[in-house]
Amino acid sequence: MSQALPYDPLPATTEGEGLIANRGKLLVGLLVLIGALGYLGFAAFQSAAVYYYSVDELRELGPTPEGKAVRVSGKLVPDSFLREGDSTLAQFALTDGTSSMNAVHEGVLPDLFFNEHSEIILEGAYGEDGLFHSQNVLVKCPSKYVALE
Repeated sequence: MSQALPYDPLPATTEGEGLIANRGKLLVGLLVLIGALGYLGFAAFQSAAVYYYSVDELRELGPTPEGKAVRVSGKLVPDSFLREGDSTLAQFALTDGTSSMNAVHEGVLPDLFFNEHSEIILEGAYGEDGLFHSQNVLVKCPSKYVALE
């Protein structure tokens, strides 16, 4: 014998109501996903968009705070490059035409680094010792259309 319940434990729903609820969940899930991807894209863009200083501007600013990386742009001072034997430690000077600064870099340097028309961008920290301690070297290719001297 079964006894009738005074209420129905599962309310009767129409097929349309369940479909609307599923669409709502899907919409909320898509909004969360799009928001997360937007935030990650914005964060990646902010870290990639690092401003760089000229040699003169960085010297005026002085040493960089601990843990902060900056970029400095200039050209290699002729005859300033020094590397001993098989060492990967390079010492050189960078100039922006008005001011120069000494820099050190541990690692391999690109071939265009030594081209007199190349613009060099160093990423690293300007220390209390007056040296720019480079962690990364970027070289902008010289223009094909530089006038012959």
